[in-house]
Amino acid sequence: MKVFTGLGELSAAEGVDLGASEWIEVDQKRIDLFAEATGDHQWIHVDPDRAKDGPFGGTIAHGFLTLSMMPVLQQQLYRVDGITMAVNYGLNKVRFVTPVHVGARIRARARIGTVTPLDGALQIELHTTFEVEGSDRPACIAESIARFVA
Repeated sequence: MKVFTGLGELSAAEGVDLGASEWIEVDQKRIDLFAEATGDHQWIHVDPDRAKDGPFGGTIAHGFLTLSMMPVLQQQLYRVDGITMAVNYGLNKVRFVTPVHVGARIRARARIGTVTPLDGALQIELHTTFEVEGSDRPACIAESIARFVA
């Protein structure tokens, strides 16, 4: 884990590779809980019997489930000390490249993009790739924005 000691150190981190998180399994329980939370009960996600004969040969995670795992995976990659708060400011771009099959393991690999000073704060872009264990193609590529307040 990369630890930045305040906004000064973070302001010089443009282009820094944060490495990869630990692998985390995406099981059917996690998919079902996400479906319950969001109301997205599409059969390719929640009906293993029907999904066996579907286009993916089994159930797959919702793309937004993969994306929603960004905080838990990114917190393994970096931390900023000496701030009063950090907030998620949004996303610039997201692409769901490859489905995440039930039982697959994913991890996040991230790099700090543009760093922008603000009044009493700092904004960074994080370029995150969600990798699927054993696949050459990522599950998701996302550019998120975080703001850190001194």
